[in-house]
Amino acid sequence: MNGGRLSTTAPSFPRRGDGSTMSTMTPLEKSDLVRRLGLEAGFDEVGIAEAAPIRRLGCFVDWLEQGRHGEMAYLSRAADVRVDPRRLLSGARSVIVAVQSYKPAEEHEEAGGLDGSRGRIARYAWGRDYHRVHRKKLQRLVQRLREAMGEMFEARVCVDTAPMIEREVAAAAGVGWIGKNTLVLHPRLGSYLFLGEIVTTLELAPSAPMADHCGSCTRCLEACPTQAFPAAYRMDATRCTAYLTIEHRGEIPRDLQSAMGDWVFGCDICQEVCPHNSKAPATSEPAYGLSERFPLSPRPMLDVLLNMTEEQRQAYLAGSAMKRATLAMLKRNAAIAGENQAGNQRIKKSYRQNGDGVSPT
Repeated sequence: MNGGRLSTTAPSFPRRGDGSTMSTMTPLEKSDLVRRLGLEAGFDEVGIAEAAPIRRLGCFVDWLEQGRHGEMAYLSRAADVRVDPRRLLSGARSVIVAVQSYKPAEEHEEAGGLDGSRGRIARYAWGRDYHRVHRKKLQRLVQRLREAMGEMFEARVCVDTAPMIEREVAAAAGVGWIGKNTLVLHPRLGSYLFLGEIVTTLELAPSAPMADHCGSCTRCLEACPTQAFPAAYRMDATRCTAYLTIEHRGEIPRDLQSAMGDWVFGCDICQEVCPHNSKAPATSEPAYGLSERFPLSPRPMLDVLLNMTEEQRQAYLAGSAMKRATLAMLKRNAAIAGENQAGNQRIKKSYRQNGDGVSPT
């Protein structure tokens, strides 16, 4: 339970006639155990939601109908599944949500070249691909729960790739609230958070939703250089730098390019200005820290991106979430970042001589 008292002793189970164990724990006791084992597994927060349709269904439908999702057509496919976790697993009764911070211990801003020779990468992609790291932790948690509860149950592990509106489920599970920039926010951990879910047939006591602590603050809305927030709690993905650099495959509208700054993969601006992130602790997961395995992070040389081959992209980004962007996209983003930095005519000339057909002009 979110903020509830945790069990401190291991449960004991009576034996069936065949010698196997049978749990006599109540849903609340099971929920306490889920949270305790989740924290022991290294997650920063664990909550539980009822497997039920999302509460703000109308907002999601309106967002799709307005075309705010851009080229992310997958969001409109299987929409009936996406809005109801029960459709992901037969007999599902609960959803366990586990949160892990990825806030870096050091910001490494000094690595940015004042001569405009480097770009910026969103913090979530500085370390190893969170899909792999988070999924393995959740799978181990499922196994520990089966052992500790002495019963078998069905479970489906989801980390960003299953058709689920994770932010809505996370808010329902009490691991944070949805902030004005549409990200999940936690009062202690901030918003640099990876989310993961276990949809399960276990009957668990749900956690209490968390209150909204954004108050009158609008820093995230005002700081967005591309004006991707038409209103508080509303985001237009087609104007978001993260979407444009990671999801958008074609030419980026000229009126948005100049506002994208030096970002070549993702964007953290609305999180950088959030007061809740200023005091948030650094991640405890070593896999999310900077690594020599990923020479592009956190401030890649734009020349490296512009002259990169597909073979180099595969080698540099093996095990990185940055593989989401194609080679053409990385070069396009690097060219825009170069042109946005004053006096960088060399980057501009190099890109236009590249001949790869993705010139932004």
